[in-house]
Amino acid sequence: MADVIRQQDKAPATRMLTGIQLDALREIANIGAGHAATALSQLTGSTIMIKVPAITVASIEDLPAQFAADEEPVAAVMMHMLGDLSGRTLLVFPKPTVMRLAELMLRRPVGSSVAFSELESSAIKETGNILSGAYMNALSDFLGMLLLPSPPSLVIDLSTAVLTSAFGEFAPDPDSVLCVESEFVLRETDLTLRGYFLLLPDPASLQVMLRAIRLA
Repeated sequence: MADVIRQQDKAPATRMLTGIQLDALREIANIGAGHAATALSQLTGSTIMIKVPAITVASIEDLPAQFAADEEPVAAVMMHMLGDLSGRTLLVFPKPTVMRLAELMLRRPVGSSVAFSELESSAIKETGNILSGAYMNALSDFLGMLLLPSPPSLVIDLSTAVLTSAFGEFAPDPDSVLCVESEFVLRETDLTLRGYFLLLPDPASLQVMLRAIRLA
């Protein structure tokens, strides 16, 4: 149905989100992406614009194909979400994006970063920490709740392995992943940097979110 977004029907507990609920989540994503673009501009010293992000609700199994080709590694910064809501967040970058981000962070010329060295990894972890914080702050402000991020951890692997590592021990309901696809555009060069912010609240926290926006 056009006004209902349904997740993978793999378990009786699988929920359905209406179009109105998804619109509210999309508004949060828009605010978070705007904050992230501002933070990225400040980090890199470049003027970075944001395209309207796309948000989907999907099963973990359906996400890897969105990130990169099967043989291409991705970099993912994972954080635990604590406070009034609990769950995990994951910021995923395809390899071309993450290498360019590292160059921007380290003020290096294009093409100078070709491997995930300790320096590049540190820069990407810091970038992911700040960008994920921007999305979480938007969610916190919109819902009027206290959300506390954990220190970030960095995983570099194939996308399927990354998701398995991030969510394998946690996900009681693997069909509740909110995925925000954002495109950041460097105004000076028209280069587009693509990233994915994943929010995996536990089942109770998802219902708290929907009640907070009075749509549950």
